[in-house]
Amino acid sequence: MFNDISALELAAIAVLAILIFGPDKLPKVIQDVSGFIRKIRAFSDSAKQDIRSELGPEFKDFEFEDLNPKTFIRKQMTENEDLKELRSSFDLRKELNEVTDAVNGREADPAQASPAPSATPAPGNGPDLLKKPSAPAQEPRTPFDADAT
Repeated sequence: MFNDISALELAAIAVLAILIFGPDKLPKVIQDVSGFIRKIRAFSDSAKQDIRSELGPEFKDFEFEDLNPKTFIRKQMTENEDLKELRSSFDLRKELNEVTDAVNGREADPAQASPAPSATPAPGNGPDLLKKPSAPAQEPRTPFDADAT
């Protein structure tokens, strides 16, 4: 529940609690707070059970944690057979090679399957992306006129 509270923050909270409530009232306050937390947990557990019973037997494996969007997407990506088939049929290297060829102005070879990746590109196979491109010749700019704006 409090995974992100460090020891220093916990000590600061304890010191503040002693200063605010005093050492004689602090045990009673801690007892009241812990009882309140227990009541909230019991209420939420009973609400979950009521919702599960109202949904019916087809939702017996329903978990409220699945309502978190990240958990839902992760579960769907791992369990859904249609998505597994779609993911296995999608070849990212081939798609990237086609896009690279289109950007470089080369025609994609339809007979070529996805080429084996190489650590370094062969010389002469397109522009060197590490070198800065030469600046194109620019036309002279018209002077800025502050009164015209």
